[in-house]
Amino acid sequence: QVKVNMVGKRGVNEHEIVPMAERFRHSGVILRFIEYMDVGCSNGWRMDDVVSAREMLGRIAVRFPLQQVEPGQSGEVAERWRYADGGGEIGVIASVTQAFCHECTRARISTDGRLYRCLFAGAGFDLRTPLRDGVSDRVLANLIADQWRQRNDRYSQQRHLLTASSPVKVEMSYIGG
Repeated sequence: QVKVNMVGKRGVNEHEIVPMAERFRHSGVILRFIEYMDVGCSNGWRMDDVVSAREMLGRIAVRFPLQQVEPGQSGEVAERWRYADGGGEIGVIASVTQAFCHECTRARISTDGRLYRCLFAGAGFDLRTPLRDGVSDRVLANLIADQWRQRNDRYSQQRHLLTASSPVKVEMSYIGG
């Protein structure tokens, strides 16, 4: 299934939310609306720039009534909605206003072989060395499982407690976010 992502940023493109929804209705493409996130340290993120998922849904629902759809799988990060008239489906990812860290099942591997247990992580675990050393699939699976069990990443849930002196985070583009 093809999905197109749109990040809503106040003062930049929030006026394009409904036209984007209209463009992809009846196309077979799922449009996902994503809250503007503080991904890394280089995007100059401010909470005032966030267009919340609720606001995006509200704008769309005024023009095209929506019905919520059950998640397709456990740990799904997008809330799913369909047009009441059968015009297709959209998704919203509300990682800023409705943090879902406790439900997250995703990890990423960077191009240099580091495992990141969180999109907002500051450091990753080296998988390249054991891979190059020729460890078995079982050993590799155990290394990954051990890392996941140690997971305590809760950045989205703790964002409001953090200050400008927050630790440096990896840039999302570096880990394929």
